[in-house]
Amino acid sequence: MTFADHFDTFHGLPVLTLPEPGEEALPAAGDVAWRLDCFEAGDIPFPELWQSFKERVPSADVRALVIGPWWEDEYGELRPVLELVLADAARFPALRALFLADVTGEECEISWLQLTDITPVLEGFPLLEELGVRGGDSQGLGEEALSLRPVRHDALRVLRFESGGLPGQVVRAVGACELPALERLELWLGVEAYGGDATVADLAPILSGGRFPALRHLGLQDSELQDEIAAAVASAPVVAQLESLSLSMGTLTDAGAEALLRGQPLTHLKRLDLHHHFLGESMAERVEAAIGSAGTDVDLSERLAPHRWRGEEWRYVAVSE
Repeated sequence: MTFADHFDTFHGLPVLTLPEPGEEALPAAGDVAWRLDCFEAGDIPFPELWQSFKERVPSADVRALVIGPWWEDEYGELRPVLELVLADAARFPALRALFLADVTGEECEISWLQLTDITPVLEGFPLLEELGVRGGDSQGLGEEALSLRPVRHDALRVLRFESGGLPGQVVRAVGACELPALERLELWLGVEAYGGDATVADLAPILSGGRFPALRHLGLQDSELQDEIAAAVASAPVVAQLESLSLSMGTLTDAGAEALLRGQPLTHLKRLDLHHHFLGESMAERVEAAIGSAGTDVDLSERLAPHRWRGEEWRYVAVSE
């Protein structure tokens, strides 16, 4: 799977890529989510693009910010870019949403995106309500590695990690954070070959139900351990408080679906997303009959068959490289 398109909307706002100076009149600062893209800005260095943004857009009114490709010629790490943004945090008192690395697969593979410790974002923007992060360099070390430290943040409502290999350290840190307002949590766990070394045990604090009292949507997705995750979810206390659950994009098979059917009732959910799965036709029909017939919107699209190679079956997640 590749990311074929950039965001059209973010945080309920239309996304506008900052054009080159003089190309068009700009809307009011709070009416759009501003996207910064060095490619679209004429291949200028990010520090110049950031300065232009501050000069042309009233920063005090900016509500949402999207960071696109931050390099012009040779690819570089995100850390210097994030340091620039955080140095000016006081100039953005209205900022409520930030997405790091709105980058398509044609611009850079998701597993090549060199990120950094994102904890300073939560520390620097205490009123932030939505944070999204894409990437996680599977070879990243030290300051180039995606990481997170446990923090308390009273305003964050949406937290989303999109990765072909989400480090177990990040998953454990999320589970150790205090996020009393968090309503939506989405983790693309990925595969071990691309740095996704999280285990089902790492998810235990999240699944316990006591860590995030306001949580209403949980996505544990894109995993090669999807059956084991489904089995853990089947008896997880957090499920009772959810309105929607996503176990999509991974290698879910009949075994994982059977665990869900034998576990606690899921019919209180408004939506159960299982798209991109490896269920047999009869099992898919059982899931639909048991859960969908009760009024839950069950997404069973993208039913796939495993590849057969040298006598073995191979299943794949939606996003890895």
